[in-house]
Amino acid sequence: MYPNPLKKKIQSGNLVLGTILPGFAPHIAGITIGTNPDFMWIDTEHSPYGTEAMDVIPVMARSKGVAPMIRVAWHDPTLIKKAYDAGAVAVMVPQVDSAEEAARAVEYAKYPPDGNRGLTPTWTRVAGEDFNEVIRTANDETVVVLQVESRQAFDNLEEMARVPGVDVLFVGPLDLSASVGTITDTNSKEVRAILEDVPRMLKGTTVIPGTTCPTQADAEEKIGWGYRYVSVGSALNIGAQMVKDSLQALRDA
Repeated sequence: MYPNPLKKKIQSGNLVLGTILPGFAPHIAGITIGTNPDFMWIDTEHSPYGTEAMDVIPVMARSKGVAPMIRVAWHDPTLIKKAYDAGAVAVMVPQVDSAEEAARAVEYAKYPPDGNRGLTPTWTRVAGEDFNEVIRTANDETVVVLQVESRQAFDNLEEMARVPGVDVLFVGPLDLSASVGTITDTNSKEVRAILEDVPRMLKGTTVIPGTTCPTQADAEEKIGWGYRYVSVGSALNIGAQMVKDSLQALRDA
């Protein structure tokens, strides 16, 4: 259970694949974990849930070798701290636009001497892990994922990639579409141009490019562009579409 291998997978250059948790319920988490992702994206930015609603879901994921990645609502030290204390291996921070903001996110994510996060990882008591040993070694496991969601962030990408402690720069196509003037059109030429540029710009750095894809076909395209940290839909959305297609096919038969 500890340490989770996500950081080593990132550092080795392996393709890292994840999926979104569509609801904060243990049976939904169990189904999602059973799809065998490298990471499970738990969203507290746009969902109506906070860390208290997760209960033992991050520990459930850890017990199966799946890394819980919790997206917080903002680059706020209290939110980042609580996400890691709840059991996150990775924390995703939205709308990071500069190297200064990136450095603060790393500071909030890491224990001293690499950062300034307070010391009480409560998830260890649920999981039965050694509390003190986790504190001493957590910085080696902790993954920091920063979202690139604006033209400003893209313009500062190379500086952000030089910030020590940043592991993934993750392009958010939807917010990016708003920033470049094509709101909701994530397939616009402006969004696609940035998406294609990011892996090239990060090549040769220690930071890997990430993004989110609604379908397997979309993920295959982005992997072909050089993305190595990719979230692919959710069991609910993909499963619902498969059921819808099956019902329609049966009606048309």
